[in-house]
Amino acid sequence: MVVKEFQISDRNIVIHELDDLYDSTTGRVLTGSWVWNSAFVLAKWMATQCNLFDFDFRQKNVIELGAGTGLPGLTAALLGANRVLLTDVEPLLPGLLENVDANGVGDRVEVRELVWGSNDLPSQANELGEFDLILMSDLFYNSEEMPHLAQVLKIISGTDTKIWAASEIRPWTIECITELINQGFKITESPVQHDESHEEDNHKILDSFSIFHLRQEERNL
Repeated sequence: MVVKEFQISDRNIVIHELDDLYDSTTGRVLTGSWVWNSAFVLAKWMATQCNLFDFDFRQKNVIELGAGTGLPGLTAALLGANRVLLTDVEPLLPGLLENVDANGVGDRVEVRELVWGSNDLPSQANELGEFDLILMSDLFYNSEEMPHLAQVLKIISGTDTKIWAASEIRPWTIECITELINQGFKITESPVQHDESHEEDNHKILDSFSIFHLRQEERNL
């Protein structure tokens, strides 16, 4: 296990990254066990720019999908969210629980398994209810997964729900965005300049990142 600290505005967030986690079905490493740059970009943007979109975290219910280590969701809690739910696949939940405990936010942050595309997904998502804010980072990597993601988003979002998704801009990002549009979402993009040195990487991040704002098309009554 590796312990890292991230400075988000005036807040210090402790993250435990788990080692040697693999998908029991495919044998592939679970990439959600460490912090991706998009998660850091989203957390920093939330702390410094969300006021431009007339959003106050206080008294809000927030969910992070595909939370991984939970950096954006933990940031939401420290910014004043009333309730935060961190969700991911089962092997990543112990790490999320450890990060909740390490940052002293167990009174308002919960951890729960949520697997897109599973047979139990509709009932699980319906149990969660609707949220004021949905957070995602680096989830636009496989366009074939987007219908499953769209299914979750449609269940847990309401008319006034904000959906913020941070992503590094890669060739397949646009494919995922296009598929979500086909699934009935309006999407706008806020490019993010992120060229500061990342302490643990010891080099400047020069890649291109954006925050995507998603909203469901108006539903027919």
